[in-house]
Amino acid sequence: MSVLSPAPLLSPDSLEEALRSIGAERYHHLHPFHRALHDGRLSRGQVQAWALNRYYYQSRIPAKDASLLARLPTAELRREWRSRLVDHDGDAPGTGGVARWLVLTDGLGLDRDYVTSLEGLLPATRFSVDAYVTFVRERTVLEAVASSLTELFSPLIIGERVSGMLRHYDFVTQETLAYFTPRLTQAPKDSDFALAYVREHARTPEQQQGALDALRFKCSLLWTMLDALDYSYVSPGRIPPGAFRPS
Repeated sequence: MSVLSPAPLLSPDSLEEALRSIGAERYHHLHPFHRALHDGRLSRGQVQAWALNRYYYQSRIPAKDASLLARLPTAELRREWRSRLVDHDGDAPGTGGVARWLVLTDGLGLDRDYVTSLEGLLPATRFSVDAYVTFVRERTVLEAVASSLTELFSPLIIGERVSGMLRHYDFVTQETLAYFTPRLTQAPKDSDFALAYVREHARTPEQQQGALDALRFKCSLLWTMLDALDYSYVSPGRIPPGAFRPS
């Protein structure tokens, strides 16, 4: 019987390279649904379904971050992570990323009360997002921080998304897509901090493997959400009972 060799301890640079290779292979900018979204091959109703389901992800990010904030051991770390709550929840009503996402759903013609009620969510969206919040709450701080490293790759997808949607959809405007402009600076700041934390604190092969697996988990979660959208609204177009149906 063969015995697997233990994983080697990677240098911080090699660990970062391995993390970045996960994004290159698994980040959801490669998903066919996103390719269709950015290339103008979706109907208005399909874009609405994407925005409505993504709202649940956006709205639960502050809960995810708050659960991690409560477990961070130093004031320095808590101050750094706290900025994420302000970025998403804002510091006053109508500010922050969640509020800007509702501007997007408004601009696409979705009723705001319907969006925030979550009545039209795909089951897979709810299960996937809830699984992410649970992961961050229950796994180690290192794994929770590492799972956020999809932000390393988000500027790429944001650039493609904004330019592609403005070019291809006459029902989309710069104002509709205002959510994405601050993320071009927020995401790199957040990912720089998270990457430095993982490089410093993943000190054993087991910790490094945990960080790599956490990023794989997050990539798989985002991919699963798009799988559900593609199956329900594109091909074969089997919308589950109770989920949003484009008019």
